[in-house]
Amino acid sequence: MSSANELSDSDELSAFHRLRRGLARTRAGLGRGLRALVGEGALDEQMLEDLGDLLLSADTGVEASRSILEELERRGRGAASAGEVLQILEELLYRRLAACEQPLDVSTAAPFVILVVGVNGVGKTTTIGKLAMRFRAEGREVVLAAADTFRAAASEQLLRWGERSGASVISQGEGADAASVAHDALQSARARGADVLIVDTAGRQHTHHNLMEELAKIRRVIERLEPGAPHEVLLVVDAGNGQNVLSQLQRFGEAVGVTGMAMTKLDGTAKGGILLALAAHGAPPVRFIGVGEDPRDLRPFEARGFVTALLAEPEG
Repeated sequence: MSSANELSDSDELSAFHRLRRGLARTRAGLGRGLRALVGEGALDEQMLEDLGDLLLSADTGVEASRSILEELERRGRGAASAGEVLQILEELLYRRLAACEQPLDVSTAAPFVILVVGVNGVGKTTTIGKLAMRFRAEGREVVLAAADTFRAAASEQLLRWGERSGASVISQGEGADAASVAHDALQSARARGADVLIVDTAGRQHTHHNLMEELAKIRRVIERLEPGAPHEVLLVVDAGNGQNVLSQLQRFGEAVGVTGMAMTKLDGTAKGGILLALAAHGAPPVRFIGVGEDPRDLRPFEARGFVTALLAEPEG
């Protein structure tokens, strides 16, 4: 069973260090490149073109990149120094990402029901386990529903996270009806007076029509049993998937109405610019980002801290 200390950083510097370390690959490409280019001198057409290439290489996307460059050109032309241009760049990146920042408040209902969706391989079950540890460390009673009945290993993995966190796990085994698992888990959560219910789901490819029908069925069952639920439909995406994240958001949004996102594996990719692309497309809030394997590395998304870590000067 976890303790609050397992998820607590000793201080804010430690929290920032974890974020900075987790963004190492994106910072090495995009962050360091932006700093180097801005430090070269006057903001001219060549510099803007090079900045655009950097943004696109980090999967920022054409629309977001163009918007950033247009504003940077408008505001940065009269800048007196490279440092001033960098400050302008940092502020406009922050203002764009701030649109994605909205913490998840699970205190508005009991049980607060979170339906977790996403394709295979993005880290859904691991994200659920880390969320369970976070909520347990806050003193909340948590129930997990093993509704990914398509993959036996998913239930086993969820059971291990339940043991580690002290959360209860409701499972019916491989091949069971996923909606039935969600139904039983919600009834159990209510009977136990749980604060949070997190429902894991199957993650076959988002182009698989039957998966979307199954997810919609799970949502309908939850809604009938608990009006107003699920209170959050959390789409888990892998940052390394880049622009494909946008198509996943569209498909899952159409099927079950995504209300928030968790972006995993930012530590394993240089494509952290996808967050700017999501902001440009008016995506739902990014509730959490994953920047490492430790449970503490699943962090609420904070735009200011993200940009500061991205553009931080090299250590040493």
